[in-house]
Amino acid sequence: MTVDRKKSPLKNPGMQRSYLALGLEGSANKFGAGVIKHSEDGSTTVLSNIRHTYITPPGEGFQPRDTALHHRQWALQVIEECLTKASTTLHNLDCICFTKGFFVFFRPGMGAPLQSVALVARTLSLLYDKPLVGVNHCVGHIEMGREITGAKNPVVLYVSGGNTQVIAYSRQCYRIFGETLDIAVGNCLDRFARVINLSNEPSPGYNIEQEAKKGKRLLSLPYATKGMDISLSGILTAIEGYTADKRYKTEPCDDPNAITPSDLCFSLQETVYAMLVEITERAMAHIGSKEVLIVGGVGCNERLQEMMGIMARERGGNVFATDERFCIDNGIMIAQAGLLSYRMGQVTPLAQSSCTQRFRTDQVLVSWRS
Repeated sequence: MTVDRKKSPLKNPGMQRSYLALGLEGSANKFGAGVIKHSEDGSTTVLSNIRHTYITPPGEGFQPRDTALHHRQWALQVIEECLTKASTTLHNLDCICFTKGFFVFFRPGMGAPLQSVALVARTLSLLYDKPLVGVNHCVGHIEMGREITGAKNPVVLYVSGGNTQVIAYSRQCYRIFGETLDIAVGNCLDRFARVINLSNEPSPGYNIEQEAKKGKRLLSLPYATKGMDISLSGILTAIEGYTADKRYKTEPCDDPNAITPSDLCFSLQETVYAMLVEITERAMAHIGSKEVLIVGGVGCNERLQEMMGIMARERGGNVFATDERFCIDNGIMIAQAGLLSYRMGQVTPLAQSSCTQRFRTDQVLVSWRS
């Protein structure tokens, strides 16, 4: 018997009806809700994608307890706005999807915010008698990126505040080829933004990107690729050390040897992104791929996209990325991955709807791909 490997294993590929899902995300400082529609003709439509961000003062990070409180305070308003924009109600949904967990390397994740969102999802599930679907945070990023960009079978660079991984699909699993050995790239950028007192609005990483555009000096920093993995803690320590250098000046001056915050942001970006490009290129060579998909909050950084694009074009390939609507944590990515799971018959029983901060990308059965 001949098997068509390109045929989608999704149940009801020639659907007799459309499917609707609500996705809820809140694993970090953003509470997001989104409604997605899978139509009879196989197309996917984003009906709404709403989020609210918990922003702290410059120099401060966000604490789990305060972030969870923010999510509880904003959940009802964000969900109502999401449903209104989608012109639907909870009664019309096929399932309610939520972030069940993710994996944060060598540090605890944001357990309290995760639990707050899961509680909202459980409550809605019971009130409206809708099945629950727990979603891996990273898989949500990947599936939304694939849907928006049209990338077929790319090497995925997942870069966020919680983790950094190079991923490729094989045999119904997103397999990890390389990852950070300590802190994530987004966490590295955020922590340095606090050191130089950059604003957290709209995000520390965005403000570092804008500062880097004004940088003129490339300073020496540790370049720590270790096979397919990278280490970022030493780079963070080194870049923080420059702020104690007598040449470091926060105000404009005529000293040609002066080191400015812009120089530090420029140097940090160039060094870290070069490391990410290197390990991504190795993965492309290993699996013979011509496509790179960048997902996660750091993925909307234009300089990272530019550097990755140069590498991809030299290999005769392409780079795919989305803007901040889909790169930064959002509810619609949870809805997309969750609805794919639901259509394959995968639901999460209420008794198993607890959250976990140790949910690796390669633990997920990607049953909807051949």
